[in-house]
Amino acid sequence: MSKNRARIDWNVRIHIMLFVLICFFMARCTAFKKQVRLDSNQPSTTHSSKKNISTKRKAIVQFAEKHVGTRYKYAGKNPKGFDCSGFTHYVMKNFGVELTPVSRYQEGEGKKIQVRDVQPADLLFFRRTKSGTVFHVALVVSNDANGIKMIHSSSSRGVVIDNIENNSYWKTKIATARSVLE
Repeated sequence: MSKNRARIDWNVRIHIMLFVLICFFMARCTAFKKQVRLDSNQPSTTHSSKKNISTKRKAIVQFAEKHVGTRYKYAGKNPKGFDCSGFTHYVMKNFGVELTPVSRYQEGEGKKIQVRDVQPADLLFFRRTKSGTVFHVALVVSNDANGIKMIHSSSSRGVVIDNIENNSYWKTKIATARSVLE
């Protein structure tokens, strides 16, 4: 009987530890969502509203927009089909900016900037969890009072433009931003 009791006590301890861990991670995820939430009621201090956007940034966005509707292709890096990082790699390469064609590596290139300060042609990176790896990258189209618009290659829709503020899926996963332009 003492072996059964010890086995039950051990099972109870494991379940309590799992419960505590789940509560801890849920609390961290909730805190992260609040931290990166793009609240349209907050005063905007974006580059887009403060500065004139450079001709190069405008040209990059216009070039990217020409590819709206291109189908998604895993590991695709050309107009026959793009994955997310293949798309940003292809667009930037056409303007003399060399990027690794892998989103998690692109996150280490260029200069880190605050998400709220992104300008057209900056890159946005997405994670499923705060401590998870980058799984998606997008190029900023605009950042104004209406929110941040991005162009990206979505596995379900191909190259599309989305407003992060109006998209519950992307809004909760935005993690970091980089400027890869001089």
